Amino acid sequence: MSELGALALRFALPVALLGLVAGVVAAVRELPRWTRVAERSVHAVALLVTLAIAVLMVAFAANDFQLAYVANNSARDMALPYRLAAVWGGQAGSLLLWLVILMGYSSACVVTQRHQNRRLMPWVTAVLHANAIFFLVLLVFVTDPFEKLPPSHVLSDGAGLNPLLQHPVMMIHPITLYLGLVGFVIPYAFGFAALLSGELDSTWFRTTRRWTLVPWLFLSIGILLGGRWAYEVLGWGGYWAWDPVENASFMPWLPATAYLHSVMIQEKRNMLKTWNLLLIGLTYTLCLFGTFLTRSGIVQSVHAFAQTPLFQLVFLGYVLLAGGLFLAALLVRRGELQGGSQLESMVSREASFLLNNWAFIVILAVVFVGTLFPVFSELFGERRIVWGPSFFNQLLGPLGIFLLLLTGIGPLIAWRKASRSLLRRQFTIPTLTGLVVLLATFVLARNGIGEWELTDVYGVITWGVAAFVAATIVQEYWRAIRARMRKGEENALQAFGTLLRKNQQRYGGYIVHFGMVLIFIGVAGSILEEERLENVKPGDEIEIGDKRIHYLTAEAIPEQHFGGARARLALYRGDQPLGVMTPEKRMYWLQEQPASIPSVHSTLREDLYVILTALEQDGSATLKIYRNPLVNWIWIGGVIFVLGTISVMWPHPRRRQRVLPQTPAK
Repeated sequence: MSELGALALRFALPVALLGLVAGVVAAVRELPRWTRVAERSVHAVALLVTLAIAVLMVAFAANDFQLAYVANNSARDMALPYRLAAVWGGQAGSLLLWLVILMGYSSACVVTQRHQNRRLMPWVTAVLHANAIFFLVLLVFVTDPFEKLPPSHVLSDGAGLNPLLQHPVMMIHPITLYLGLVGFVIPYAFGFAALLSGELDSTWFRTTRRWTLVPWLFLSIGILLGGRWAYEVLGWGGYWAWDPVENASFMPWLPATAYLHSVMIQEKRNMLKTWNLLLIGLTYTLCLFGTFLTRSGIVQSVHAFAQTPLFQLVFLGYVLLAGGLFLAALLVRRGELQGGSQLESMVSREASFLLNNWAFIVILAVVFVGTLFPVFSELFGERRIVWGPSFFNQLLGPLGIFLLLLTGIGPLIAWRKASRSLLRRQFTIPTLTGLVVLLATFVLARNGIGEWELTDVYGVITWGVAAFVAATIVQEYWRAIRARMRKGEENALQAFGTLLRKNQQRYGGYIVHFGMVLIFIGVAGSILEEERLENVKPGDEIEIGDKRIHYLTAEAIPEQHFGGARARLALYRGDQPLGVMTPEKRMYWLQEQPASIPSVHSTLREDLYVILTALEQDGSATLKIYRNPLVNWIWIGGVIFVLGTISVMWPHPRRRQRVLPQTPAK
C-alpha cells in the first residue's frame, strides 16, 4: 500500500507544475479558461497529497516497519494515538503535513474566490502552486517518507518516537502551529498577485482579512501550547526559554501582529500601503525561515530535527527566493503605491499604531539577532557563543512594556488628531488606576524581593501598566454599554453582545487586549518566583512560602520500556493536607534518554513545581522546587486571547433592511 502513497506524491508534482504554468499563462494572456485549469489543479494536488498522508497514517497504525520513516519514528508498544501523531514527528512527515495544510488552504481559497477577484486569482494560484512544487520536490527527491528499508534492516519493533514528544499536547501542537505558519501563504499570495498584476487598490487586503486572522489565531494557539508542553514535560520549571525553535515560531507572529494593526490605518486613512505589503511578505518569509531553522540543524534545540546538510542549501535558497522575489516586485511597484493621506499629528491613533509597528519590528530584530548570533559567532569566530534568556529578557522587557502601554493608549485616541479635552476625559481614570497599582505592587514586592535586578523593576512596572490598560478596556466597555442601556431597549448583557456583533473589530479587539494583559501579569509574576535545591531523607520536611513538603518515600518504576524512580511527597498548608506530589526520574532504555517528569500543584495564586533530580542509595532524594507565582494567569489570558480573536472573526449574518409595504395612493 505504501507504493500508492509514493505514486500520489510523484503524480502530484507534474500536476502542480501544470497548475503553475496555467496560472502564469492565464495572468499574462488574460485567458479565463486557463485560470480554471490552474484552480482545478489546486484541487487535484490537494487530493493527491491528502491520499499520501492517509497512506502514511495507515502505515503507522499497522506498524509497517518496512518503511524507514515508520521504523525510525514509531514502535509497536506505542499507543495508537501516539503512533498517528508520530506521522509528523520526523523530517519527512512534518514536511508532508505542511504540504497537506498548504493545499487545504489553497483549495479553500479557490472555492471561496471562484466568483471574485478574477484578475488576481491566476497569479494567486501560480504562487500557491510554486510553494507546493518546492515541498513536493523535497518529498519526492530529498526526503521520501515512503522509502523502504532493505529486508535485512527491517526492525521488528521500531525505534520509537522521542519520549518527550509522547504527550497529549504534542498530538495537536504541531498541527495548530502549522495551521498558523502555513496559512500565511494566502495573504502572501494575494499580496504578491497584487504586485504582479498591478491591482494595488484595497481589494487584496480586504479579501485576506480573515485569511490573515485565521493563521494568526492558530499560530498564537500553537505558541501557547508549546509553552504549556515545555512547562509540563521538559522539567526545568519554566514555559519559555528563548529556545531557537521557540523563536522560529515567534518571529513570524510579530510582523503578522503588526500587520493586523497597521492594515486598519490603510483601511481608515489610505496610508501605509507599501508598509503593509512589506509586512505580509516578511511574515510568510519568516514562516519559511522558521521551518528552515527547525530542519537545517544550524541551531541547537530539543525541538529540532536531525541535521540534514542538503536542507541547509535547498531550503535556505528557497527562503531567499520567496522573500527576494516579493521584495523585488514591491520595489518595482513602489511608485504606484505612493500617495494617500499623511500623518497629521503624533497625538493620533495613526501615530500610536505606527509606534506599535516599530516596536514589533525592533523586537523582531532583537529576537532574530539573538537567535542567529551563535551561528555567526561560530562562522566568523573561533567558537559558538550563545546568548541566554537573560539577554532577551533584559532587552525585550522595556519593549514589551511599551507595547502593552500602546495597547491601552491607541484605542483611546481619535483618528487624525486628538484634542486636549478628549485626552483628559479618556485618560484620567486609567492613569490614576495604573499609578495606584504601580505604587501598591512596589510596596508589596519590596518585601518579597531580596536584591533587586533590572528584570524585577520591569515586572513591577508591568503590573502598573497592565492595570492602566485593563482600566481603559473596562472604561470603553462601560461607556458603550451604558449608552445602549440608556435607550431602554437592552440590559447590560444584551448591550455587550450587540457591541461585539456591530463592531467586532473594536470590541472583540478589546477582549484580545485583555487576554494579553493577563498574560503579561502572569509573566511578570516571575519576579517573585522562588527556587530551592534540597536533599531530604524520608520524614524530612521543606518549607517554601506558606506550604511545607513532607518526604514520604521513593519507589522504583519497573516499566517495560523505561525505568527510574518516583518520589512521594505530602503537601500541606499549615496542618491542612493539599495532596500528594509524585515527581519522577526516568530513563528510556531504547532511546537511552533520561527525563524528569515534574509534579505540579496549581492554584490561581501560584504553582508549586517539584522535580526529582536524583535518588541516593540511602533513600534520600534531591529535589528542585520552584514556586511560580501567577503562572496560571498566562494560560487563562491565553484562553481569553483566543476567545477574543474568535469574536473578531465570528461571521454575523447581515441584517436585511425591512421593506415597509407601500400605502396605495388615494
